Amino acid sequence: MIEIRNLSKSFGPHLVWKDVNLTITDGESLAVLGKSGSGKSVLMKHLNALLYPDTGDVRLDGENIFALSYARLRLARQQFGVLFQGAALFDSIDTFENVAFPLRYFTKMSQAEIRDRVEECLGMVNLKDAGHKATSELSGGMRKRVGLARAIVMQPRYLLYDEPTSGLDPVTSDEINDLILHLSKSLNITSIVISHDMHSVLRVADKAAFLDDQKLSWYGTVDEMRKADHPKLREFIKASEYRI
Repeated sequence: MIEIRNLSKSFGPHLVWKDVNLTITDGESLAVLGKSGSGKSVLMKHLNALLYPDTGDVRLDGENIFALSYARLRLARQQFGVLFQGAALFDSIDTFENVAFPLRYFTKMSQAEIRDRVEECLGMVNLKDAGHKATSELSGGMRKRVGLARAIVMQPRYLLYDEPTSGLDPVTSDEINDLILHLSKSLNITSIVISHDMHSVLRVADKAAFLDDQKLSWYGTVDEMRKADHPKLREFIKASEYRI
């Protein structure tokens, strides 16, 4: 379980948000919504201590991640997988080695064990025979799926998705949404999804958190969001060109 307690963050004189409180229970999928500049990615980077707050804390199973030693923080971060908006693949190595990279860096697995695990993860994202491909050969959707295979290769408890369907056509977006749902259920992973794509949010999320006016402005289930009488949330949803 992730508990966000009284979290506040500023960059110089610019307040991003103040006193954010939020609990993410194991196995749920949370969508984080908000306009550009509302601090969605900033919040995500606090969950695994890539950024530190001005005040407040983030607790993983009751333990304050910001109070951990460097060695323990490295271990805590291995509980998180991240699918970056642009997939963030290494273009100098092939698809197999992109997925294998965390295993080579963080584990003492043998070459055979690494091969088996990488092939297993590529199979999970429907790219079983793509390990030999150069990243330059991959379509946008394939790059996302390779990024997703790399995100799960260390068997994380939490998956952080930064705009997972950004730049994809509707059919490919649905494929990514299906994978998010499948992995969440089959691997019992807790998912935190940053997205402007309301179709994706409605498909993959159990709950939603809306950042606005430098605070957590609204939080509830997706069903509650459909009926929410919150002017700025309704405006945000309407502007997404998807009516709920």
